[in-house]
Amino acid sequence: MKILRLTIMAVAMTTGLATAETVNFDDMKTGAPPPGWTATQTGSGSAKWSVEKDDSAPSKPNVLKQSGQATFPVCIKDDTSLKDGFVEVKFKPVSGKEDQAGGVIWRAKDSNNYYIFRANANENNVVLYKTVNGKRTPLDIVGRKGGYGIKEKVASGQWHTLRVEFAGNRFKAYFDGKHLFDVEDNTFTGPGKIGVWTKADSVTEFDNFTYAGK
Repeated sequence: MKILRLTIMAVAMTTGLATAETVNFDDMKTGAPPPGWTATQTGSGSAKWSVEKDDSAPSKPNVLKQSGQATFPVCIKDDTSLKDGFVEVKFKPVSGKEDQAGGVIWRAKDSNNYYIFRANANENNVVLYKTVNGKRTPLDIVGRKGGYGIKEKVASGQWHTLRVEFAGNRFKAYFDGKHLFDVEDNTFTGPGKIGVWTKADSVTEFDNFTYAGK
């Protein structure tokens, strides 16, 4: 069987980080999960991760699509181990009655322990959480005690960009190129894997998964 290759685009990034890599899913077989990724979920249900064609993809022809239903579907890139760096992805909320969410995860130990930064088109907000032993908890924004992320227009059926930069215990959250807030937390301090995330009945597409770190 021919081994499918990831399409990688290298660009120069900030001093101290490795060269950034971008996975655009275009050389991968459609109708199946991406090779080299663990397509799974946090909690109950049945996540369905597959590479599919989409003419609206930022890099045509393929995207990574989640079309099942589970507590928190996650898809983790197996060969990654980042302590400090960044993760960025383009995502499109397609449909979902309960949720239309997409997110990035980092410092993941497994499918039940990771940080998550997500946007939700049904709620029009963005929130940064930690998930510990399968339980998700929102984290306080630096300079504000309590609350639940921030309100932000997240249009359904359109491509958006999520980015999180993480160094030590400080995380910077960006949405569509705009720096929204910072969070500080010490739950997961060592290196971990990175990936993408959805929630409940969200049908969500992802493209141009970009990362760098050390």
